[in-house]
Amino acid sequence: MNEFLHVLTDNWDVIGSHFLATIELFLIAGVCSLVLGTLLTAMRVSPVPALRGFGTSYVLLLRNCPLTLVFALLVFAVPKLDVDIDYFPSACVALTAYTSAFVCEALRAGINTVPVGQAEAARALGMTFAQVLGNVVLPQAFRTVVPPMISVFNAMLKNTTIAAGFSVAEAGAIQWYLSERGENQIYVLLWVTIGFLILVAPLVVTQRMLERRWGVAR
Repeated sequence: MNEFLHVLTDNWDVIGSHFLATIELFLIAGVCSLVLGTLLTAMRVSPVPALRGFGTSYVLLLRNCPLTLVFALLVFAVPKLDVDIDYFPSACVALTAYTSAFVCEALRAGINTVPVGQAEAARALGMTFAQVLGNVVLPQAFRTVVPPMISVFNAMLKNTTIAAGFSVAEAGAIQWYLSERGENQIYVLLWVTIGFLILVAPLVVTQRMLERRWGVAR
């Protein structure tokens, strides 16, 4: 037991800094993917054919593309276009681009649960498409997609470990760093697992809180 605890205490400089990078990566990509996913949803239900086509193509492409390939394109292909971008921003862009497609699909499913008559009534009152979507449809859609949306962000949190394979010093790289220090790899992996369980816990609490609050509101 002492050896297990010493793996954490003796290597907190590595474990703490790498998990902090994971949290930063998750928060930045999470906010950006939520914004981009909402915009893609608006495109997919837009009355403009070009916007619908772009939104549909984007979602189909990214949802069926391996995340590792998205990372590889940003880390190895983009610099060949004379675009100078560091590894951490590349990871943020890759996670945002990939996760936003799943956010879009979850939110679009929520929009389908909103009665069509509400949107028609809003348009009859003279509201524009943007007003109907922002003031009538999306607020109700967000309430219905709490569980799938939290699942999307939970998956994104675990997907951050892929960034370790592209020179980003985050939690997925802890094992490699501590293997060089000769630490017990089983204990290291257990601490990484515990760390991710701690990070997932707030997402579960948030989901239950929102379900309880919005469930009563409905």
